Amino acid sequence: MKIVNEVRKGFYLDSVALMRLSRAIAGLPGVHEAALMMGSPSNREILEGAGLIGSEGVEAGGNDLIIAIKVEDEAAGEAALKEALARLDGPRSEASEGQEWRPRSIRAAVSAMPDANLALIAVPGDFAAAEARKALQSGLHVMMFSDNVSVEDEVSLKQEARERGLLMMGPDCGTAIINGVPLAFANAVQRGNIGIIGASGTGTQEISVLVSEAGSGISHAIGVGGRDLKQEVGGLTTLTAIEALDADAATERVVLVSKPPHPDVAARVLARIAKSPKPYTVCFLGAEPMDLPANANQVHTLKEAAEHALGGRTVGADFDVSAVAGAQAGGARSGRIEGLFCGGTLCAEAQLVLKASGRAVTSNVAVPGAAALSEPTADADRIIDLGSDEYTRGRPHPMIDPSVRDAMIRQALVDSSVAVILLDLVIGYGAHADPASQLSEVVAGRSAEAPPIVCSVTGTDRDPQVRSRQEQILRSAGLLVAPSNAQASELAVALAGGRG
Repeated sequence: MKIVNEVRKGFYLDSVALMRLSRAIAGLPGVHEAALMMGSPSNREILEGAGLIGSEGVEAGGNDLIIAIKVEDEAAGEAALKEALARLDGPRSEASEGQEWRPRSIRAAVSAMPDANLALIAVPGDFAAAEARKALQSGLHVMMFSDNVSVEDEVSLKQEARERGLLMMGPDCGTAIINGVPLAFANAVQRGNIGIIGASGTGTQEISVLVSEAGSGISHAIGVGGRDLKQEVGGLTTLTAIEALDADAATERVVLVSKPPHPDVAARVLARIAKSPKPYTVCFLGAEPMDLPANANQVHTLKEAAEHALGGRTVGADFDVSAVAGAQAGGARSGRIEGLFCGGTLCAEAQLVLKASGRAVTSNVAVPGAAALSEPTADADRIIDLGSDEYTRGRPHPMIDPSVRDAMIRQALVDSSVAVILLDLVIGYGAHADPASQLSEVVAGRSAEAPPIVCSVTGTDRDPQVRSRQEQILRSAGLLVAPSNAQASELAVALAGGRG
C-alpha cells in the first residue's frame, strides 16, 4: 500500500462536503481509503490512527486541507489525487464564471441575508465555538453539526444562547427540522402538530418518519446534541426547546428522545415538563421506569414513541412478524443475530428489542443490561454501531458511505454461527444517494444456505432516495423489509428461534 498526502494551505470546505468528496475518491479504482479533512490537531490524530497521514500531512495547520489517500500503487495514487484536486478546484472555477456568490463569514452572511435567523455551523471543532459565538451575537439560532468541541465551550455557548432567548443545538447535532426545513441528516416529512426534542439523531429521524408515514406530521424537531442531558451540560438546550415548543401554537404534543440522562438532569427536565400545558412522550432508551408528571408517559422504543404521539395508532399494523417469519423456507434457524447499524440510536433500539425477548446481547455501544463487545458471551447476538468513533476515523459516516460494513456482511453470510443478519438503511438529506442498490450489490450471489437478511428503511417517499423505491430494490434482492427498525428486530428474533 502507498499513502498519498497533499496539503492545501488556507483552503476550507465544511465537513459535510468533505465527507461526500472523501466517499467519491474512495470509490475510485485502486483506492482503499480516502479522507479529506481540515488539519486541526484532532483531525490529524484521526488520520494518524487510520494510517493515512505522512510527513506532509503532519505539518498541516488548522486552516489547511489535508488530502489523504491509501492506494495500491503509484499510478492509482496519481489518478486519485488528480481527481480530488479537480473536484476541489471545480467550485472555485465555476464561481469565477458567474456562479452565485457565497459569503465566507458569519458577518457577510448576515449582511447578505438580514432576515435569516439560524446558522448551521459545520467547521472543524477547534474553530466551531468561535463561529457559533459570532452567530449568537448576531441574533441567530445555531445548529452546530461540528463535533470535537469541549464541554466547557458547549456549556458557555448554551448559557449565552439561553440569555439571548436563542436555541443552541449541538455540538454534534446531526438532525433537526425547523419550520418544515430539514437540516443536516434529516428527512422530508409532513408538517403537523407533533414536536420532537432529540439528543439522538437517528432516533429523531425514525420517530419523525414513522409519524409522517402514518399520515400525521412534525411541527419542529429540535436537536440538542448528544451531551446535552449529561450532568456537565445540565439539559440547557432541552430546557430551552421545551420553552420554545410550549410557546409554539402549531405544536400540540411533544416527544423527548435520548439515551438515559443523568438522574439530576432527568429530574430537572421532568420538573419543567410538569409545568408544560402540553402532553409529553418520554423515550429514554434503556432507562428504568421513572416517576413522570401527569402530562407525560414513558415508552421504551422509538416505534412506541411514534405510536404514543400518534394517539395510540399502531405503526406498521399490516406487518405480521409471525406470518413473515413462518413463510420463510426452513423456518427458524439456530444461531446468533449479527446486527450492523449505521444509526446509533437504531442500534440501541435493536438491542432493547432483542434483550426483551430474552436474548443475550453484546455491542460496542451496549445499552444497560447488554454486554460489551470486548467481553463476548458464547452465542450472544452482536449488535454493532458502525457510526461509532472506532469505525469512522479517517472515513465518512456510514450513513454517507455504508461500504464500511460490506466486508462484515460478506463474512456474516458465510458464518455458520449466524442465524440472521439485521441491518438499517437511513435515507434523506445528507445520506447516501442509493443505499439499497449499494447493499444489493454486496449480497448478490450469496448461497441458498446463507442466513436471511432483515432490514428497515428510515425515510419517507418525499426523500430524494424515495423510501418505497429503496424498499422495492431490497425486496427484489431477496431481503426481508420491515416498516420500522423495531419490527425488523422482532423479525430477526423470530427467525433466530426466539430466545438465545
